[in-house]
Amino acid sequence: MLAGIHATWEFESDALVIRFDRGNRAPRLFNVLRERRVPHEALASVTLTPGKRGTVVLHAVPRPGADPLMEAAAGQLAENCDPYRLVLPADRETLAEYYRDELRTVLAARTAGSPYAEDPTDPVGSSDVTPADRFLVSPPLGPQSFKAYDGKASFDGQSEVSFRWSWTGASSEKWKAGDQFFQVRDLCGVEWRSPDVLDGHLRLVPRGGEPRASQADRDPASVVFGLGYGPVHLSLPFAAAVLAAIRSSDRVPARVATPGAVAERIRHLGELHQAGLVTDEEFSAKKAELLAEL
Repeated sequence: MLAGIHATWEFESDALVIRFDRGNRAPRLFNVLRERRVPHEALASVTLTPGKRGTVVLHAVPRPGADPLMEAAAGQLAENCDPYRLVLPADRETLAEYYRDELRTVLAARTAGSPYAEDPTDPVGSSDVTPADRFLVSPPLGPQSFKAYDGKASFDGQSEVSFRWSWTGASSEKWKAGDQFFQVRDLCGVEWRSPDVLDGHLRLVPRGGEPRASQADRDPASVVFGLGYGPVHLSLPFAAAVLAAIRSSDRVPARVATPGAVAERIRHLGELHQAGLVTDEEFSAKKAELLAEL
């Protein structure tokens, strides 16, 4: 186990477990993530470099396509919010070097014989840049929601995403389109633009849909961010969870619904209804749709 600033790394035989500190000083994204289990096969390399103000940084780099959170972030995370960076006091550098070398040895053994495997004694470290064919790190779980500048985004954690517009921020185009409800099976991707930039937004990409509006504030398949609306620690885990659900639906073949499965979905729908996430009309319509699958 290696304890650093805002996180602790625990080394298992087949995975790296990252546990994040919770508190006012830790990045709010870490408070939300809490813990992540990263299988060794999800990692591309590990490095140790000098940090700021008497620190060193142990950095595990995930393979492309292995982590839905990093895929959704698309390189936009600020350095201090990168969940794969462990910042340590400089006096722990020797211990950090030991764990770096141990992890490199594991990665080198896994990639042995691959044309992408490099010498683990190299300063860059063992590297496997081949994209993963599926997500290997679990996404944030459970129903999620956050308030954007022009509406509220909600995800039931399984099959449906909804955007409910705010009268104070939504454009006329979105008001005319009405509140939006998207089935995960009808989506092919998620586009997240950090709220730390001026055009921050979350956009859902439909399968074979019409060309999208050029601006997110006019596109009913997107919500836009503003100061205090759609912060990283809420909107990014949301985007990652939806993206993981989309990829999962791509891998699961269509099947006939069973009575038990339909009953479970109706029960879950009832919970959303009781929580106020769907209206009476939406509950009745969706329930009828589920019953029609039998």
